[in-house]
Amino acid sequence: MKPTLPLAALVLFSASAQPLLATPCEEVKSQIAQKLDAKGVKFYTLEVVNKDKEVDADSKVVGTCEGGAMKIVYKRGAAPAAAPAAAEPGKP
Repeated sequence: MKPTLPLAALVLFSASAQPLLATPCEEVKSQIAQKLDAKGVKFYTLEVVNKDKEVDADSKVVGTCEGGAMKIVYKRGAAPAAAPAAAEPGKP
């Protein structure tokens, strides 16, 4: 029965150390952006906010980071305004 005590202590320690190994928000945000891009999603924003911040009706929480202290919010964006065409050289 003595070998189980160190094993139990190891399991308990690894469970308590989990919050220390929390994934950084920029890493999670980057992974989510890669998945959205791979699916062909365009014109969106991902924002990292405090877990207590209210989310708009047109936004959706798509992930958490920093051990659950922060959340990543997805929001569809409108197509950006078309850039004005550059004037061709020699034309007024």
